[in-house]
Amino acid sequence: MIPEFTCDVGTKKGEKVDYAICNDGNVSILVECKPASSELSLNHASQLFRYFSVTEARVAILTNGVVFKFFSDIDTPNKMDAKPFFTLQMDALKKADIRTLSNFTKGNFDIETIVTEAGNLKMQSLVAKELEKEFSDPSDEFTRLIAKRIHEGHLTATIKESFKKLLTTSISSHIRDKVNERLTSALQASNPVDSENDSTAAKTDSDGVITTQDEIDGFNIVRAIGSRVISPDRIVMRDAKSYCAVLLDDNNRKTIIRLHFNSPTARYIGTFAGKEETRHSVSGPVDLYKFEKDIMDRITELEM
Repeated sequence: MIPEFTCDVGTKKGEKVDYAICNDGNVSILVECKPASSELSLNHASQLFRYFSVTEARVAILTNGVVFKFFSDIDTPNKMDAKPFFTLQMDALKKADIRTLSNFTKGNFDIETIVTEAGNLKMQSLVAKELEKEFSDPSDEFTRLIAKRIHEGHLTATIKESFKKLLTTSISSHIRDKVNERLTSALQASNPVDSENDSTAAKTDSDGVITTQDEIDGFNIVRAIGSRVISPDRIVMRDAKSYCAVLLDDNNRKTIIRLHFNSPTARYIGTFAGKEETRHSVSGPVDLYKFEKDIMDRITELEM
């Protein structure tokens, strides 16, 4: 790795890029670094664009330490693309990100494989963005495609608008059901229910604390959400007479959320920022999915 890598580019002499990573003596990856507070844009990548065409590098990385944008020359050989083929966010890592990064380890590094994969990743990203657009706001073409398979007769503007609304609702419901199926399957595998107990029955301990099925369901939902960033075994339920606490590492100073489900007339959950609890009215455990960001932010806060 060469910090402050220098290369003459046209009339610009002695211009530097923050890091060059070499493999077998050849520059393979260029890295430009910005402050963590910076919103990364192409304006930050001017050196990368210039250096890319005059070095052997086929990969360039623009980063602020939290977000890493990976570029290559997929569109035009020896010219850095304007759009990254892969974006890594350190505060929102996914398993697929780890698999992609493994291609950049020294033992696995093969530039042709990386560039081929880069093309696939870029196309996959574009497809995902188009699907996201269709799912949130179905186009006329997509609406017409689905409606024709279901509706017999002429598709009037009113019918198309009706199908458009139905598509948005149906897609959201389908995705939610699939996610719930996966989460339930994962939770059952990691925390099997005792077959001798009725799964709908409440459990009472020696102190008179009653753990209801709603509290168990709420805990499992929080655990499922948190398992995206930490091991689910670290998320623990500790019930009390007035509320049920969901803790990190079974530490009562690390409360992720509180479930106030004991009242027969009103239910609340308590989210946390620092030591302050904010209560939110809910109809049942499923409403916890609406507070996914609060739960993830709280876990991140407790991990710092």
